[in-house]
Amino acid sequence: MRLYLCEKPSQAKDIAKVLGASRRGDGCWLGANVTVTWCIGHLLETAPPDAYDARYKRWSLADLPIVPEKWKMLVKPKTASQFKAVKRLLGEANELVIATDADREGEMIARELVEHCRYRGPIQRLWLSALDDASIRKALKALKPGAETFSLYHAALGRSRADWLIGMNMSRLFTLLGRQSGYQGVLPVGRVQTPTLRLVVDRDRSIADFVPVPFWAIDVQLLADGTTFTAQWRAPEDACDEQGRCLKPELARDAAEAMRRAASARLVKLATERMREAAPLPFDLGTLQEVCSKKLGLGAQETLDIAQALYETHKVITYPRSDCGYLPLSQHGEAPGILAALAKADPALAALQPYLDPQRRSRAWNDAKVSAHHGIIPTAAAKDLDRLVGKQRAVYTLIRARYLAQFLPNHEYDRTQADFDCAGHALRAVGKVIVEPGWRRALPEALTPARGREAAEPQALPALRQGQDCAIKEVTLKDLWTQPPKPFTEGDLIKAMKNVAKLVDDPRLKQKLKDTTGIGTEATRAGIIQGLLDRGYLTKQGKALAATPAAFSLIDAVPRPIADPGTTAIWEQALDMVQSGEMPLEEFVAKQSAWMSKLVERCAGLRLSISGPAAPAGRGGTPWKKKRKATPRKAAPGKRVRKPVAPD
Repeated sequence: MRLYLCEKPSQAKDIAKVLGASRRGDGCWLGANVTVTWCIGHLLETAPPDAYDARYKRWSLADLPIVPEKWKMLVKPKTASQFKAVKRLLGEANELVIATDADREGEMIARELVEHCRYRGPIQRLWLSALDDASIRKALKALKPGAETFSLYHAALGRSRADWLIGMNMSRLFTLLGRQSGYQGVLPVGRVQTPTLRLVVDRDRSIADFVPVPFWAIDVQLLADGTTFTAQWRAPEDACDEQGRCLKPELARDAAEAMRRAASARLVKLATERMREAAPLPFDLGTLQEVCSKKLGLGAQETLDIAQALYETHKVITYPRSDCGYLPLSQHGEAPGILAALAKADPALAALQPYLDPQRRSRAWNDAKVSAHHGIIPTAAAKDLDRLVGKQRAVYTLIRARYLAQFLPNHEYDRTQADFDCAGHALRAVGKVIVEPGWRRALPEALTPARGREAAEPQALPALRQGQDCAIKEVTLKDLWTQPPKPFTEGDLIKAMKNVAKLVDDPRLKQKLKDTTGIGTEATRAGIIQGLLDRGYLTKQGKALAATPAAFSLIDAVPRPIADPGTTAIWEQALDMVQSGEMPLEEFVAKQSAWMSKLVERCAGLRLSISGPAAPAGRGGTPWKKKRKATPRKAAPGKRVRKPVAPD
């Protein structure tokens, strides 16, 4: 019997359908000499310390570091029945096809079962990134030898064991050190959660340390052919900061007074450029969480839960835990059917129909860029959308809009830049005229124009000609202040975790973090943030996240490499060597163990001062430093506001 081992029940059902395995068995689908079974994520987990020695049930500094000589795996209690079914089927199979996700973690989910259940038969690998019938059939005809992907398992196993070493040892160490100082809570430390916490701590400190800097701007209202428009003063470079903001009030006052005395401004340069914007890609999970946080005020975990319900319960979207926004070419042929189903399910899309072209192939259709999962898109199962209400309907509408955008033209507009001379001072007016709305017609705010407009439309300039004199109607001198960075929202933090490479200086580590999409994965980032909230390291006030005093104390106490996102990049480089065969798994784990042992030895004598987890009662809950005199610094880029804000 040939056994197909899938990662999820839904994945198994799709593959079983193509294989003709339509009879339901105990934890499997049965067909002619073929069986399809599934995991439910990991059916096994790395054993906790007390599984190696009962004395580890009691936490003690004397027992650290804990480094297993021989690693153990235990069956997860919640999914023990499915493990039992898989183990029985592995015992009956004379051939195995691993059909889990096409990545490191998918390989590990299958291989850890193969080793634990002592399966010794031949293995092949189904390498699949989409679950439509055409993609499954194509992959079934191109099965890989099992040995070809085995190294992915060792890379994933190395990552798992290194995470265990950090989590178990450093969490015990800092919890015990915290207890010595009177803090009774658990202080968990991890490879992903600790650098994530540091992102928020660093942001809150930059807000607390921010020193507002005054700057000046001038708006000039000009009149041409009966139309009024606004131009901005362009101060000399030597009077501005790096963001082009004038820091010399006397210069700004003199310029404003000179322009008030002038009767007109002469147009010295005029240029118009046709701009074309391609449709944004369909959503990956991280981008969906970011947009839902900004547009709908949803938390990262809440967005994931809603997307999971749309996928599992309502079946109106594809698999949501994707790190990729691209789509396989094999699915393009399904577009007419999906578009027809969407139009039938929602009469509000009727106005969009004349512009949709099912044959259009946007940049999203690219096999080379599809990873283990493709972008999140709607399915043809959309029938009665009345069952989707509130937040579910809102999230679904965003996902649907991104898919519809792939079948609409580019968004095109003319951008006009007009440069003026006014009493020897430079002015610039920028105008925008939309030529073709294109894919923006699909956006939810375009379908409901009375809502969702976050900002006024850019100004449209009148017909202008070079050398023309435009009358001056009004000159407004504005005294402004730079603004501090904004606190993280959950969506912002998800984005920062994905783009953490920006915070790393080493070019090799920066590139590695870009290649691995930052810290955490699409499936784990929401849980990491929620865990930090649940443990009292972070608090939420409205959309804003703030670090608590306990978070500040922990980040200041842990060894720098543990909180540094660059460490993840170093690990990934080593795991790449494991995957390529340049470094044995045992060598990687041994190096991690030695490094961990040194960290434990270095930190064991620390004296911590850990504050309680309650959020401070300051401005917006921000942990402002006590009585600390801020030092002047370069003005940070920020939003301009009319109302001055006095420095602390």
